[in-house]
Amino acid sequence: MKRSAQIKRKTSETSIKLNLNIDGSGEYNIETPVPFLNHMLELFSKHGLFDLAVQADGDVEIDFHHTVEDIGICLGLAVQKALGRKENIKRYGDATIPMDEASSQVSLDISGRPYLVFNTPSLKGKVGSFDLELVEEFFQAFVNKSEITLHVTVLSGKNHHHIIEAIFKAFARALDKATQTDKRTSGVPSTKGTL
Repeated sequence: MKRSAQIKRKTSETSIKLNLNIDGSGEYNIETPVPFLNHMLELFSKHGLFDLAVQADGDVEIDFHHTVEDIGICLGLAVQKALGRKENIKRYGDATIPMDEASSQVSLDISGRPYLVFNTPSLKGKVGSFDLELVEEFFQAFVNKSEITLHVTVLSGKNHHHIIEAIFKAFARALDKATQTDKRTSGVPSTKGTL
């Protein structure tokens, strides 16, 4: 069974089309007006082996906030939809990824309970034209719609680009682990019988 989803979201602030294949090979086609986010989504796709296509327009003349948040919403919805009843998945995933002087750790639980713990140094200012505070906004939006518990911890780092890149790569690897199927299990991996 193909685990994929297509999400379309149109508001007065943004217009987004997102296609996700959980069981992909890391192919991507990302076209948004937020270059730094494009780069992070490309890393997410490549390192998580997810096929991801995103076409987005937004009111970036105001700022990048609405576009970044709404792409997070769409990615969360896509993961939720693609996993369906979440049968036979491993459910938990974690990864620690270095990027030069930076190192980030991500652990997650496809639990049905949205929760974000974001332990990072103060992400203020910009990388290029990208507001660093939008990284947390992206992950909060993703968590809310995917209903995943996500813990992000930066272990070390000085360069903000390196820190964020390590976060997205670790996120990709952790989500890849958690969404893999386990032949030893049957049904939903929870004593409650549902996630």
